[in-house]
Parts: sequence; C-alpha cells; structure tokens
Amino acid sequence: MSIAERKISVELFYQEKRHRLTYIIVFFAVFFVDVYSQINIPIYLNETKTIEERIEHALSLMSIEEKVAMCHAQSRFSSNGNPELGIPELKMSDGPHGIRMEIKWDSWEQADWTNDSCTAFPALTCLAASFNPDLSFSYGKALGEEARYRGKDVLLGPGVNIYRTPMNGRNFEYMGEDPYLSSRLVVPYIKGIQMNGVAACLKHFALNNQEDKRLTINVEVSDRALHEIYLPAFKTGVQEGKVWSIMGAYNKFRGDYCNQNDLLLNQILKKNWGFDGAVISDWGSVNNTKKAALNGLDIEMGSLTQYKNAYNNFYLAEPFLNMLRSGEIPVEVLDDKVRRILRLHFRTSMNRNRPFGSFSTKEHFAVSQQIAEEGVVLLKNKTNLFPIKKGQYKKILIVGENATKILTVGGGSSELKVKKEITPLKALSNKYGKDVISHTLGYSSDPALCQKASTQDSLISKAVEMAGLADVVIYIGGLNKDKNQDTEAADRLSYDLPFNQNRLIESLLSINKKVGIVLISGNAYAMPWINKASSIIQSWYLGSVAGDALANIISGEVNPSGKLPFSFPVKLEDSGAHAHDESSYPGVNGTVTYKDDILVGYRWFDAKRIKPQFPFGHGLSYTNFGLSNVKTNKKEYGVNDTIKVLFDIKNLGYLLGSEVVQIYVSQESPSLMRPIKELKGFKKVSLSPKESQKICIEIPTKSLAFYDDGKNGWVLEKDKYYVHVAFSSENVIKSIPISIE
Repeated sequence: MSIAERKISVELFYQEKRHRLTYIIVFFAVFFVDVYSQINIPIYLNETKTIEERIEHALSLMSIEEKVAMCHAQSRFSSNGNPELGIPELKMSDGPHGIRMEIKWDSWEQADWTNDSCTAFPALTCLAASFNPDLSFSYGKALGEEARYRGKDVLLGPGVNIYRTPMNGRNFEYMGEDPYLSSRLVVPYIKGIQMNGVAACLKHFALNNQEDKRLTINVEVSDRALHEIYLPAFKTGVQEGKVWSIMGAYNKFRGDYCNQNDLLLNQILKKNWGFDGAVISDWGSVNNTKKAALNGLDIEMGSLTQYKNAYNNFYLAEPFLNMLRSGEIPVEVLDDKVRRILRLHFRTSMNRNRPFGSFSTKEHFAVSQQIAEEGVVLLKNKTNLFPIKKGQYKKILIVGENATKILTVGGGSSELKVKKEITPLKALSNKYGKDVISHTLGYSSDPALCQKASTQDSLISKAVEMAGLADVVIYIGGLNKDKNQDTEAADRLSYDLPFNQNRLIESLLSINKKVGIVLISGNAYAMPWINKASSIIQSWYLGSVAGDALANIISGEVNPSGKLPFSFPVKLEDSGAHAHDESSYPGVNGTVTYKDDILVGYRWFDAKRIKPQFPFGHGLSYTNFGLSNVKTNKKEYGVNDTIKVLFDIKNLGYLLGSEVVQIYVSQESPSLMRPIKELKGFKKVSLSPKESQKICIEIPTKSLAFYDDGKNGWVLEKDKYYVHVAFSSENVIKSIPISIE
C-alpha cells in the first residue's frame, strides 16, 4: 500500500469513527430529549403542542400534593411552581404605579437591595385625567418592561374600582367615577403590560369602594348598579384586554367575601365573561377553605402573615388537601385551579418569547413625564395668572409642604423606592432661577408640629409676611399619603384640606392678589376660599419627574390638557354616597347599602340638579377651542348600527394645545329611570394655533342599552335619544336628536 493509499485509509477510518461518534451523540441527545419531554412539562421542548395540550400533560404528571402546593403562596410575594417538572415559582409585585422595592422572603422588611430603585409613574387618577388611551398603552408597556427586568411574572394592578365617595383613601389608585372612561383606559394598559410576558392583575374584584372597615364590610347593591357602574371596567379588561389574572377584594358582597364569592367568581367572571386566567386573593383576604375552594379562588396569598413560614397552613394548603383526600371537595375543583395557574405560567414565567425588559431608563422617565403633563388639570384661571413666564417676576414665593415632600412613599402597597423624584420646588428653582424663588412651609404634616396651635400660627404668619413682599405666590399643598389621607387601609376623616390649609390659603389670598393655587391629591376636597381664588391647578401624585411636569405646566412650556375623572362636590353631602344616612356610607352593623344606586358622580349631580364645584370632564387650557358642523351621520339607527358623531374642531388661540371632546347620550322616555346623560365616547385632539381638524367618534348602538334587573339582562329600547357633544359633563356644546328602531 502506497503512502497516499495509507493516508486515505487512515482518513476514512477516522471519518467513520467521527460518524459513529456523531451518531452516538445524536442518539443519546434524542433519547434524553424524548425522556425529558415525557417527564417534564413541554415548556421549552415539544412546542408543536398547543398550550392546552401541554397543560393537560403537566396535570397528568402531578400528584395531588403537588397540585395543592401551586394554589398558595410560598413567600410574601411568590407562589409555588414544580421544580421537578420544570415549572418555576410565580413571582408577583406591587403595584399599579411602579415596581415595589424587594422585601425579605418571609417578612415585610425591605431587603435593602441596591438595584431595585424604580421609575415612579403617575397615579392612575392622573392617567384617567389624561383621557388618552394611547398614553395608557405607553404607561402599561413601560411598567411591564420594568416588571420584566426585575423578574416579575404578575404585576398587581391596575385598579378599576369606581370613585363612589371622595372619602375613600385608595381612590388615587383608580381611574375615576365613570365606568366608560375606566373601561377605555384599562384595555391598553393591560395590553401594554402583557406584551412583556408579565400578567396584569386587575383589581379589586369587586365593590372595594371604601377602605374603612374594608376587611369586614358587606356591600349591598342592586344588580343594575353592579352591572352598569361597578363591573364594566372589569368586564372590558377581561373580554377586550384579555387580562391574565384578577385579584379579589377584601370586602363582602351580599354576605360572602369577594375572594370566595360564587356569584362574582364562578358565575359572572368565569362562566358569563369566559375568564380563563387565575384569580389571586388580596393579601390575607381568605377566610374559609371550603368556600374559597368551591367558589372560584385559584391562588391564596398573604394569609397568616403574622406567623413565620405559615404557608402550609393557608386555607388552600393542608386544610384544602385534607378535604380533597376525604372527598369533601372533588378533585375536579383542584384540577380547574391548576389548569388556570399553569396557563398563567405558560403566558409568563414559561414564555420563551418574552423580552428582557428595561429598568429606570430615560425612555421610562419620558413616558412618566408625558402622562403627568397630560393629566394635570387647570381648574380655574380667571385672571390668567397662569402661565407664569420666565423673567415675568423677580420675586416668586413658593408656599406649602407639598413643594418639598417626597410623595412616592407611603400610601400602602403602592409605596415605591425610586431612582429619582424631582420635587416641585427643585424644578421651579431650576426653571425660574434660585435667586427668584424662595420657599416657606406655611403648614406641616409632621405630627410633632401640626398638633401645636402655636406652631401652626407661626408657620402661617411667616408665610403671610413673605407673601406680602412677593410679586407672585405659588401655593403647593393638598393631601399626602399619610394615614387618613390618600392611603390604603384607611379613609379620610374630613372633606377639608388637612393641617389648617384653608386658613392658610385664605390668609395668603388676603395679603397678595396674585396667588396661584396648586393642589396635589388623589381626591376631591372642599374649597371654602374658591370665590377669592383666581387660578387653581389640580395636580396628582405625578411620580419621578413630578416637579418637572408641574413646572412646565406653570411656566406655560406645556399647555394643560387634563380633565377631571371625577366630580368635585361643593360639600360632602352633595355627593350621592353621602346624601343619605350612615347606612349608605360608611355602613351600619357591618353593611353598607349603595342607596345612590346607578347615580354615581355626575349622574347624581345631574339627577338632583346639584351644581358641583367642578364637574366631571372639566379642564381648561391656555388656548381656546371651537366646534362647528356638529352632526351625526344619520338620524335613525338599528340595533347593530354604529352612531358616527362628526364635527370640526379648531384651536382658536395662539398656543399649541389639546382638547378632549366628550360624547354623552340620553334616552327620552326609558321604561326604567336612567341618568340624564352618560359618557359613551371621547376623543383627545392636539392642534397647533388656528389649526382645525375633522373628527369622527363612533358609538355602537348596543352600548346605549341599560341593565334591567327584572329581566336579568341588557335592554336597548326603541325610543328617541339625544347625543350631547360637550367639553365637560356640564358644558354641552350641542345636542342632536336621533332615534333607535
């Protein structure tokens, strides 16, 4: 054999060896893949199977103990997976306005991480005031990116409970008094979050409209009010937003706790609405194993939190397992829960296609600032004190604690640890110059100070003295997130501004004719000084760049375009929840009865001919807008038609600005009492100076139906209706008669 032939022979020998080695490697790889796919849920493999097939396969491999383990928490903010089957734990986080700081595994103490400082987004009242669904999507997307970056699978928000009373401490977390407005904003928010592979958790289902006695209060409300007012945003979030999880409320509804309420969870949510996700309890809100198991709860969180490592003693832990073993609860009940939990996992923790997310980026701060700027509401500007231009005054005095107070902390579960928070005083100093701006407290929320009359008098006296020497005064006060203000677990004790602010404002207005009032809150409040004040701005908890957003509005660099998402009554008794006895609020003998029924917010003010301090949908601009050629596309409509409301809108002034055109509808002769008008459409339009646009707002005829308790369903009657084109619930520009056949 020649040398060349020997080389070829050796090469063929080793080539054969390589082929055999390759074959062996491939064989064992295929073998282990096959074995792995048989013993493991087909998460990363066998992806030709549908999710439902993979859920059933996983279910068939799990013991009853493993299934029960997935139905309750394993730590303060996570629930069990199944490591042997490759199912990770499910990680949850508050809250609706930012990703909460990390806490320890089995306590509420902060974990003291150095990399969990988030972007604080404005409170949902501010988002609602923007009347901008596109901005709601941007909000959800950015928030979902932050949750994903932090490794969270479920974000505990948004909240869509209706603003029924201005005393509710948690109103700042919700989207106002109107079910249509909440419905239109919640869908893009949910979609924005969930595009990141993070589940939104729509809360608090349902009727959590007060914090006073929230752990025990029983709510009695008519079916009609339930379906017309308190459920629409939840229903839309489920059916249009396709939300992946829902959180039950603490309170009772018709005698049963909401987290173990057959009507709410089994009948309405899962059966009637077709919800296929998981129901998660609010923390510590479960009270009975059998009721929770049978009546629709899927994951129990936060029970027995006063004990260390109490998770196996949760209602849906060992007690649940024992009832399953004894046959007292059918295994089919458990399997339905685990199917829903697995579906939640496949959408989040086991979703291979979800992005990595991002955290505390300049893009997120920009989104936060845009929401803040679009949500701030100019309530009154009689003398055009606002905007205050740079260089207009040499001495600007800032009065008020909220000019310097950090407002991302406190408030309960929405408390945040932020990368930055720009206060109004800092931003205004940067805007106008530190030599122009001075500041004094005027009032204090410090318990050690505010309880002393002498201290209060001293703070007011100093503020009045400085105001007398200032060219213009900007008052920045309102509420904060301390107990009995805008906070979880407690309602407000008074409709007045706290800490003697009314007396302070009166004193400032008496000493200086140029006082611009800026009030930060998540709720309405009394304004006994309203007739003396020429210029008022309603601000909210605006998040990380609160100061910059507010300074841009005050200076006129941004034209205000926010609209009130709830009505401001003159006095508390003017609102529907408080127009009756205590049984309507806060409740008597453990029960609160919604005697205002469907007449919530502006519906009540319209029906009772009560003039609010400021109506729902109200908000001014530094420019003016005009409407013309207002009409509908036709006069008669069928059940399946769409009403098209057409008009031209023009910016009549000399500044870029945005206006929200609101469409309300009323029925002339309904068989049951109906509100005088109800919001059914809106459109936010941005226009350059003197620019005009042709706008069309579409309203499905079916959306004009009402809920008939006697028929247990929705009814659309043949009748004459009126389409009201308006700038607020009180400021109707034109009403157009139509008929529905």
